Amino acid sequence: MMRFFTLFIAFALTGTATGAVGDDEIWHENMLKADSLKRQFELMPLTEKRELDLYHNIAGAYSSNDQDSLLRYAVKGISLARKLNEYDVLMACYCHAGAAHCFRANYDSAFVYFDLLKLLAIEQRNKKAETVALSFYAYIYMIQGKYHTAIDYYLKVLKIEESEGDTRGSVSTLTNLGEINRRLGNTETALRYLEEAEKVCHQFNRAPQYFWRLTSILNEYAFTYLHRGELNVALRYALQSDSINGNRFIVNQCYTNGILASIWLQKNDCDRALPYVLKSYELADRLKDKNLYAYAGKILSDVYMAQKRYPEAEAAALKVWLADSTYIDESRDAVENIVMANIYMRRTERAAYYLKRYSELNTQYAEKNFQTAVSDMMIQYDTEKKETWISTLEKERRLYTGLGVTGGVLAITLAIVLWLSKRNARKEKQLIAARSMFDGEMKERTRLAQDLHDRLSGNLSAVKIELNKQTDTLHHVRDQLDRCIHDVRDVAHNIMPPSLQFGMKVALDDYAAGFPNVSFHFFGKEKRIGEQMEYVVYCCACELVNNAVKHSGARNINMQLVQIEKHVTLTVSDDGCGFDEQKVTKGMGLKSIRNRVESCNGKIDIDSSPGKGTEATIELSV
Repeated sequence: MMRFFTLFIAFALTGTATGAVGDDEIWHENMLKADSLKRQFELMPLTEKRELDLYHNIAGAYSSNDQDSLLRYAVKGISLARKLNEYDVLMACYCHAGAAHCFRANYDSAFVYFDLLKLLAIEQRNKKAETVALSFYAYIYMIQGKYHTAIDYYLKVLKIEESEGDTRGSVSTLTNLGEINRRLGNTETALRYLEEAEKVCHQFNRAPQYFWRLTSILNEYAFTYLHRGELNVALRYALQSDSINGNRFIVNQCYTNGILASIWLQKNDCDRALPYVLKSYELADRLKDKNLYAYAGKILSDVYMAQKRYPEAEAAALKVWLADSTYIDESRDAVENIVMANIYMRRTERAAYYLKRYSELNTQYAEKNFQTAVSDMMIQYDTEKKETWISTLEKERRLYTGLGVTGGVLAITLAIVLWLSKRNARKEKQLIAARSMFDGEMKERTRLAQDLHDRLSGNLSAVKIELNKQTDTLHHVRDQLDRCIHDVRDVAHNIMPPSLQFGMKVALDDYAAGFPNVSFHFFGKEKRIGEQMEYVVYCCACELVNNAVKHSGARNINMQLVQIEKHVTLTVSDDGCGFDEQKVTKGMGLKSIRNRVESCNGKIDIDSSPGKGTEATIELSV
């Protein structure tokens, strides 16, 4: 449901109609409006400005009726708006195109348009457009299971809305934050966000979109209480939403019917659940939206399973899976129904095949959603919440991998689990090998630097003393020896800087002093963290600074080290030319940095774009 809050904000920015908040009459009116606008291309010669207005308005009329047409006219509008420097319309068309890709679940393509929208919004100082882009980022990250990242973006949106006095916009943002917390299991936090959203919403009870916003809040209340198992409370909110909805708000109506079907299904009343889910399924199919289609189809399959109509349950689940098999949450649940339906129909070979696919989807969930959530959580939450969520997610993963069925199916599951264990063991061996390699490299560098300094440099100094005893005709040779001794000391310093024995702060400060345009700042409490990790931080800092000096043309390079408790963060930023991360091939330097960081179980984030400079951040847990 979060998505349609976001889509409403996007279409509100464009100033065009949207069927997502209209009734059946408005739906057909928009289609007639689009046809009427298109006929104007044939009736009279048009100026480029008028042609651009038509592209913009036609796209708005198609906003939730025909996504192919929406995208086609939005792209035409983008091309002409760029030519005419019509930035407001250009931002609206970026928004239309990105929203069309979101409807189709093409999130990579959607990101492209929302990135363009954000950059142009910042350039034009249009905070409303900027919040739209950030809201869509949050939605896409939520779909990908990166809930904490999504929360970060919505909090940024809320901050901008509060600073701009956009109280109406905050209703959507607060409701979205409620939904994400509900998905994470933080139902108490979710309810607090919903109560705040409802309070703000009632301040605008005469606004045109009041009822649309209110029904969305009521639906989310119903979702949350359904999640808590309080079926009667959830039913009360869903029926209240349904009484407001009528036939006016198609998207909200789809969710309301799905919620009512889920409630009656949990009350073991399939006869009452079926009409609601069929209505939800019909509306989802009408909207041609993959996520809504998966949502309604999964509930329909559940109802059929409860009624022991196994062929229909399998067929409905297959449609969900085929609608968008990359949408892991719904696809995983759908495949589970396919497996169970075939077991009940005694199709053991078919059940075994889909159980394998089910395990593959669970592996994707465990590797992507679980690891992403835990990593994100470790950075942003305190110890108590971290332990709680890690425990919750571990139980969830064990639930998926612990599914047991009859004898032959269990054998397949066991084989897959053993294969996963072997693969994890290989990954662990690779990590140990990488750590050993870097440890060996550090020891070898230390030995080589010491030999250069103590033996070769000492021998050269002895030769110079002997030469001093000779005649003055050997001045040239002595000068060459001085340069040679200086070079040997520089090489030894570069291989293993002696200042590193005093800690990262001293070593990095000493390194930065060698460049006129590099500044170093340290924050936190200095504490030794082990030779290997200090060496990794130093090498990464040197490589990043060298890259900036050689390639960016930066006038200023800033190196910052933050050390707090059990975390070390290194940031290197410059005001240079930047680069396109999608087009620039990652060279050995960047690969070496990533390998070093991974050897310490750390993570690196590089943010750069042409003309905007580069910022690289490395985070390590001590």
